[in-house]
Amino acid sequence: MTDKVVILVTASSPEECRKIAQHLVESQLAACVNISPRIESIYRWEGKIAHDNEYQIFIKTRRDLFPEVKAAIARLHSYQNPEIICLPVIEGSPEYLGWIDESLKRAGALEEDDGARDG
Repeated sequence: MTDKVVILVTASSPEECRKIAQHLVESQLAACVNISPRIESIYRWEGKIAHDNEYQIFIKTRRDLFPEVKAAIARLHSYQNPEIICLPVIEGSPEYLGWIDESLKRAGALEEDDGARDG
């Protein structure tokens, strides 16, 4: 088992997906975000069956960053209750997993940076 995860999120438009993806990559909360073409979602919401066209995003990151990723998605997302599902990466190519690490902020980097400014 690795410390890497893939987070699944659906959104209503490619623009919303790009906004979320851009923020996560710029903030080094995600190494990569893939945006799928339109998908059809059938689900139960407020007691009724709904059919909607959505877009799926796949976020590659580390498990320890999940709380920050989840908070950023909740802030940026238009849905009242967005799908945010975190799946473990059991195995992967060492080169790719290493690239993910190199692309992400260090664990505790914000706390260290904040402390440096306070002193």
